[in-house]
Amino acid sequence: MPKKEVPVDHLQHYLPPGTGEQVMTYLHQYKVHLTITRGRKTILGDYRHRTHYDAHRISVNGNLNAYSFLITLLHELAHLLTFEAHTNRVQAHGAEWKKIYGELLFRFLQHKIFPADIEKELMQSLHNPAASSCAEEGLLRVLRNYDEKKEGHHLLEELPFGALFSIADGRIFRKGEKLRKRFKCEEVKTKKWYLFSPVYEVRRVACGE
Repeated sequence: MPKKEVPVDHLQHYLPPGTGEQVMTYLHQYKVHLTITRGRKTILGDYRHRTHYDAHRISVNGNLNAYSFLITLLHELAHLLTFEAHTNRVQAHGAEWKKIYGELLFRFLQHKIFPADIEKELMQSLHNPAASSCAEEGLLRVLRNYDEKKEGHHLLEELPFGALFSIADGRIFRKGEKLRKRFKCEEVKTKKWYLFSPVYEVRRVACGE
């Protein structure tokens, strides 16, 4: 099954120490239906607002490290709080959501639960957070320090020019030059060019593999 509902009293197993009670306060107060999913390629979390028939629904990828999990969950909780305050009258990641998410992050930052490198990145984005933590390259770099290490996997920016690498769907690319903020890379099989974020995680491929 791609999803499983996790009892809120077991949620602390996915979270940094000392944060479970704070998070569960929100989940209980707003009667959130929380599911933990397998790792998804395009999103880390998802929110669906309550209706006359269903409760608020939040899903978070279960393969995230504890700090990434918490930040993703707070991101989705901010959507919930924005809906409670404004229903559907505002943009999903507009000024209202940014204000609420920034305030929510600040409440957790006050408790000094994040390592110094993550705290620094979160403080820098506090007043204008990106629509996704995936879009904040500095934050992605430091969060990766707390992932379980996978042999042969690197951030694209760590590979030398011309190196071969594969992505999750098995396609193989050759790293090219950097154009402004992204790397231009050639797919070996089709000779087509694609742009990749420097913090995109890839697997290095040996010549002839």
